[in-house]
Amino acid sequence: MMRLGYLAIVVGGVVLDQWIKRLVESGMALYERIELLPFLALFHTRNFGIAFSLFADLGDTALVVVTSAVILFVLWLAARSDADQLAARFGFALIVAGALGNLIDRVWLGYVVDYVLFHTPVWSFAVFNLADVMITLGAGLVILQEILLWRRQRRSGGS
Repeated sequence: MMRLGYLAIVVGGVVLDQWIKRLVESGMALYERIELLPFLALFHTRNFGIAFSLFADLGDTALVVVTSAVILFVLWLAARSDADQLAARFGFALIVAGALGNLIDRVWLGYVVDYVLFHTPVWSFAVFNLADVMITLGAGLVILQEILLWRRQRRSGGS
């Protein structure tokens, strides 16, 4: 039953990610910027690399292979996690959902659609998307689970 819940997180995350990206692609011109708050804007751009446009020069095929390998590795880690490691399992589902969302873009479009921009008048953070948020939150949950497990083992005298 729990596996169906994680599958629902993955499918729901991918569907939501792809829906928002299609809205951005169809409703905003490339490089169009819509200010939402003094520090937050929608900004339609394309990422030809991985996070922060890293490895853009590798090309689509290599990036698809790398992303697919990461997804398989995360699924392997998830399968090896204990059933009581709920934060980690939820995190793995988010990571897979985000990675699949960006992989779909890369395969079908040749780039990843990005659209969230945090900024100040003199500084701006890299533009990202919901899939990137899912990957980041997922990684944070996996790390949190490891910290909790480490603390529990320390309290019980385990190594």
